[in-house]
Amino acid sequence: MFAYYADHFVLPLPQGHRFPMGKYAALRDRLTRGLPLVRMQQAQPASDGELALVHTPRYIDAVMQGTLTPAEQREIGFPWTPAMAERARRSVGATVQACRAALSGEGIAANLAGGTHHAYAHKGGGFCVFNDAAVAARLMQAEWARQGAAQRQQPLRVAVIDLDVHQGNGTASIFRDDPSVFTLSLHGEKNFPFRKEPSDLDVELPDGCTDAPYIEALEWALGELERRFEPDLVIYLAGADPHEGDRLGRLKLTDDGMEARDRRVFEWAWARRIPLAMTMAGGYGRDIETTLRVQFNTWRLALSHWQRWQASERTPRWQNALP
Repeated sequence: MFAYYADHFVLPLPQGHRFPMGKYAALRDRLTRGLPLVRMQQAQPASDGELALVHTPRYIDAVMQGTLTPAEQREIGFPWTPAMAERARRSVGATVQACRAALSGEGIAANLAGGTHHAYAHKGGGFCVFNDAAVAARLMQAEWARQGAAQRQQPLRVAVIDLDVHQGNGTASIFRDDPSVFTLSLHGEKNFPFRKEPSDLDVELPDGCTDAPYIEALEWALGELERRFEPDLVIYLAGADPHEGDRLGRLKLTDDGMEARDRRVFEWAWARRIPLAMTMAGGYGRDIETTLRVQFNTWRLALSHWQRWQASERTPRWQNALP
């Protein structure tokens, strides 16, 4: 199973900063030791042209040239550095590569970071610089059309299943008027962002939500997604922050509940033979081991479903070679 990483670009954050920068290298190390069938690939950077499929030229230039205003940097939550800009580029590139791999016959591939769903077309926010899922969705649609334009009766249809505990406001805003992308967000009703954007389907959960009502809500949401949309690709934001041990999550899912959540998404996509690209999204455990344990278990389940794809007759959605 292909996994794309960019954890060697480290932001010099001040001591005590809430963003767990160290978890990315630690997760890669744990996966390398514990799941040897996960094939690590360094993420390639997204180009300015690829980013411009979603983001405004002024914003791309400000990130690349270091001309973000102090207010823009505060909204993102990171001080600007060259490493911040390069990491943001490669985080998008990793999701792009995961989507290509999934569509090329792998069935499932993943980004060890990503899920930067608070980034709008014109600005970042909430530790998100560029919106990796949005750029990847638009680029896959463009490549899909180029590789069979005469035969395509409709664009590649992409479902973003966002199970980070925080609503994907940036993604919802970007795709608000785009019928080819379906945005589903299952999130804490009273959690960040406090001004939410309308997704195609928002499911708001109360503080303290536990395993059973969460899984019931997810089942309903997947049924509603299937009723309203037929995706050719799923981008799954597998946030670890609904877990009961998360500092910022405010929900109460146990390890078993998180496993049931992931298993249901993978099985839903597998049953319909929909390729799936996964990103890690949020995870702010009171101790980093909690987040790593939850994310490792998500990867273990993803790998088992990737193996199901390999055991089946693999029919690539297009015939391009893997990057």
